[in-house]
Amino acid sequence: MSEDAQDVVLIVEDDPSILMVLVAYLSGEGYRVLQAEDGEQAFEILASKPHLDMMITDYRLPGGISGVQIAEPAVKLRPELKVIFISGYPQEIRESGSPIAQKAPILAKPFDLDELQVLMQEMLS
Repeated sequence: MSEDAQDVVLIVEDDPSILMVLVAYLSGEGYRVLQAEDGEQAFEILASKPHLDMMITDYRLPGGISGVQIAEPAVKLRPELKVIFISGYPQEIRESGSPIAQKAPILAKPFDLDELQVLMQEMLS
């Protein structure tokens, strides 16, 4: 991460306790964190924020929109956007048949926050 600009990360997670932990941890690591609890909020942020470096999204979300269904159009609009999936059901992501699900890293819940941080640094460097 450069000294003058923070990497901007969108977290899409419907579990308030997981969202709170991720926001607190990543903010403490120097990231600018945006948060969404469902697909609708995620799409609003994607439409209104011109700069995003990374999206970390749960797979199973309320409202019938999965993390993959958010990531696919987001990456089409922003090919440079990095995506990490987090899920208690990682196999569902792989079985979705989505090209993004074949490429993007998947962290199975529960995961180690330091493991997430290392992965983020590798992807954003």
